[in-house]
Amino acid sequence: MGTLQSLFKQTFIYGLATVLPRMLSFLLVWVHTKEGVLKSVADYGDVSIIYSVFIVLNVVLAYGMETAFFRFFHKENNKDKVIGTTAITLAASTVLFLLLALIFKNQIAYLTNLKLQYINLVIWILFFDALVIIPFAWLRAKEKPMHYAILKILNVVINLGLNLFFLLWLKHLATKSGIFNTIYKPNFEINYIFIANLIASAITFLLLLSFYRKIKYVFSFKLLKNMLRYAFPVLVAGIAFAINEAFDRFLLDALLPKNTAKTEIGMYSACYKLALFMTLFATAFRLGVEPFFFSEAKTENPQKNYAKILDYFVIFGSVILLTVVVFADVLKIIFIPNKAYWEAMWVVPVLLLANFCLGIYHTLSVWYKITDRTQYGAYISVVGALVTLGLNIWLIPIISYKGSAIATLLAYATMMFLSYNFGKKHYPIPYNLKKLAFYLTLSISLSVISFYQFRENYIIGIPLLIVFLALVLTLEKNELKQLLNKK
Repeated sequence: MGTLQSLFKQTFIYGLATVLPRMLSFLLVWVHTKEGVLKSVADYGDVSIIYSVFIVLNVVLAYGMETAFFRFFHKENNKDKVIGTTAITLAASTVLFLLLALIFKNQIAYLTNLKLQYINLVIWILFFDALVIIPFAWLRAKEKPMHYAILKILNVVINLGLNLFFLLWLKHLATKSGIFNTIYKPNFEINYIFIANLIASAITFLLLLSFYRKIKYVFSFKLLKNMLRYAFPVLVAGIAFAINEAFDRFLLDALLPKNTAKTEIGMYSACYKLALFMTLFATAFRLGVEPFFFSEAKTENPQKNYAKILDYFVIFGSVILLTVVVFADVLKIIFIPNKAYWEAMWVVPVLLLANFCLGIYHTLSVWYKITDRTQYGAYISVVGALVTLGLNIWLIPIISYKGSAIATLLAYATMMFLSYNFGKKHYPIPYNLKKLAFYLTLSISLSVISFYQFRENYIIGIPLLIVFLALVLTLEKNELKQLLNKK
């Protein structure tokens, strides 16, 4: 159990690096949706669309090199060559992006129907974020989770602090001081949101700049060719994933009536944030498990531990699913205090389950990553993207954002089943399907009963959760003892 203990220790730290920033980000939802901060729910819809652009372009600017870095860092004997080749390549492509984006920013603004001032901020945020991809990957590869966690948390603390300053305090301070009056602009709230993001991204880059000063700039065209060959399917998969994650906002904007589209997007995006509790867990788990997958592949029988990892993921994920569903209406009061957004709460359980399926998919994806069959990740993600696009186009005109939530769930469920079936053929892992199906079926059933039949009835919801937790502790008592045993 030693390797699994090490995995969960790192996962816990990466979890802090993921959960704490995201929890702080929930405060951003509270700030942005607070009455009187943005002019309307539609304005939050605008912000959500711009952040959807970030999701897509962040994938393009990374073009799979982060995953390729992990693979070749563990595979190649010359680590300096891997680090140098990756850093030089990604830095060069990022600078090229910056130059082209600045040259064609007017055309980009026209094509995206966004204000030029937003485009300028977005370009620089993307630039700084791309330059820290490999430094952060290097920290994970060198197993420095605390350093990684501190920088990630600091980034969000700065971003949150500046959002609070610009959106809640600056207007008041401007009435009392000439200094603050010079930087305050009325009706500038959306700009302030992205200025805060830019400052946080720039500071994070400066704190990681030492990485670029101390590495050895060893470059290999042969290695780069192999890395790009490995990374290209990851890029395709990433773009497809970005479509699954963010494209519903664009489709909602395009397919709903113009007078209601932004408002519907604003409500949907705010309630979507509550589903991030599952994403927090899944992301933390993935950050911890991804380096483990590659290092464990060198052992004699890695499949046994891979199967156990999925067991733990499904058990913990089932607990999180039911817990968030039971207390969803408490969480909305805390994080989305403006009732104007609550109409979209219907989507929360659906999106929680969707992100649960996505987490299972990522855990199952070990087979194509360690066998260098990353093209299958691309195939599966493209299928998921097609499901997303097709169902959104079909369902949005009928049931609006509910259709987007259902499309997301069916897309991630399809990807999960495809990955399992391909993996069973190319790299069989002895998953305990009966146990997995039991926990999934029970947690989903109790969630449906709690939310759609007895919503906000805590006399029923809390006992259902307690019964489920007691069942997990009883059935998994020996496994949990082994996991916690440090001997």
